[in-house]
Amino acid sequence: MICRKGVQEMKRILTGTIIFALSMMYMVSCGNQGGITMDNNTVFAKGDKASNSIFSNTVWVNMLVTDEEKAFDTQVYNVTFEPAARTYWHSHPGGQILLVTKGTGYYQEKGKPARLLREGDVVAIPKNTAHWHGAAPESHLVHLGMSTQVHLGPAEWLGPVTDEQYREATAK
Repeated sequence: MICRKGVQEMKRILTGTIIFALSMMYMVSCGNQGGITMDNNTVFAKGDKASNSIFSNTVWVNMLVTDEEKAFDTQVYNVTFEPAARTYWHSHPGGQILLVTKGTGYYQEKGKPARLLREGDVVAIPKNTAHWHGAAPESHLVHLGMSTQVHLGPAEWLGPVTDEQYREATAK
């Protein structure tokens, strides 16, 4: 049974995280007054090239909120995917939220059809749901990701999305 107080606290944390992310995007759009740098015509800098042990092709990750002090129970990161780049299959014990800020891509849960993603789309991924997300074959994709309830543990990486799985998911 879910505790009402716990649900209210989760809503408070999630609302605060979204307000933070939107505030940062607003500050950048108003002349970069917040000191955030722009890179490749996106709101946040690309960050560091990601490991090929959990991504296929070229991906950059910029950790915006690491929550090392455990103040929010949430991590926030900007992820930039080159065309056809994608995550491996994975799940988050506390769930994940994606806010698409640029480009076109796909999100797919294991055993379900892929969902086309466009700028402005929001994906709320339930906890422990095996999925992948990444860029369309001919487009970059940039999204803000939020791992929630990070006290439950890190993402579990389940292996690559094969080229065949990717082609089948993105064929229209």
